[in-house]
Amino acid sequence: MLSLAPTGASALLLGLDFTSAPSARKPLTLAFGRRAGAVLRLDRVDELATHAELEALIATGHIGPLQGGFVMGCDFPFGLPRPFVEALTQHGPGVLPTLLRAPLDSASQANPCHSEAQRLSQALHTHCGDRAGFQRLVDGWGSDAEHGWQPDRPPGSKLIHRVCDRAVPGLSSTSPLQTRYVPVGKMYFEGLSRLLAAGLTLPGLHPGRPDAIALEAYPGLLAGEVLGKRSYKSDAKADTAATHNRLIARMDLVDALEQGRTRLGLRLKLSPAQRDHLVADAKGDRLDAVLCLLQAAWAQRRFEEGDARFGLPEGVDPVEGWILTA
Repeated sequence: MLSLAPTGASALLLGLDFTSAPSARKPLTLAFGRRAGAVLRLDRVDELATHAELEALIATGHIGPLQGGFVMGCDFPFGLPRPFVEALTQHGPGVLPTLLRAPLDSASQANPCHSEAQRLSQALHTHCGDRAGFQRLVDGWGSDAEHGWQPDRPPGSKLIHRVCDRAVPGLSSTSPLQTRYVPVGKMYFEGLSRLLAAGLTLPGLHPGRPDAIALEAYPGLLAGEVLGKRSYKSDAKADTAATHNRLIARMDLVDALEQGRTRLGLRLKLSPAQRDHLVADAKGDRLDAVLCLLQAAWAQRRFEEGDARFGLPEGVDPVEGWILTA
């Protein structure tokens, strides 16, 4: 079993609402909390203006609030659809097929890879350079056969999903190949490489520091369980009625979390000021970070009860990954 130093009430838990291009208007949002039994206490919610701030926080040997170890739920995909990756390996442009076929732990590599997830991330960064390059790569996959690099792409949309994206009946997370509108693919490109560089353990995907655990979370799973199809957030201005309805939805969602009315079996403990702070955020970033925090608390509890996989199912595809609680 993986040796995780902090357990129970002493374990620091994190929930990260991620963005591929943080700004003053849309920062990274990080919720901190600790669990005691079935109660998760929210400590605070911070905003990080840059990716560099996140890197410094989770870095190996960092002396600071995370030095005792942590379990973190991250709102971005840790993997890509296997058909897409297999197509890259067989038909991809440039040196991608060679990079993706290289053996793991190869001494001949300048940066040896210890997992398929790491090899894939490094190969994409070597070939694409930046998230715009990754978008062009995905666009090539989606082009017609005579223009794209994938001559036998499966029929239908290029935005195919992973198994875990549709593992919960009635709910679906966005395809990791979506690079526009909600640019989940760019979040994968920018997010996973930073977790790997910091040496974090990604259960089922990548070995790393035993006291620094990162797992893929998805706020929509928990929100959808409580609210169904009701919207609780928006980055855009809306009419008065829609704004009011989303405010009520956020209030209802927080009520349910505080009362423990979800299948996770956890109750969220908030101060009145914290409750108001979460509900007041019309973009929903603070609430999304807290939803990821709850999923991390569920995973940590499963580990404490003897589940070395932190609640993930057996046989997780190391290319696709898995969403916590799916």
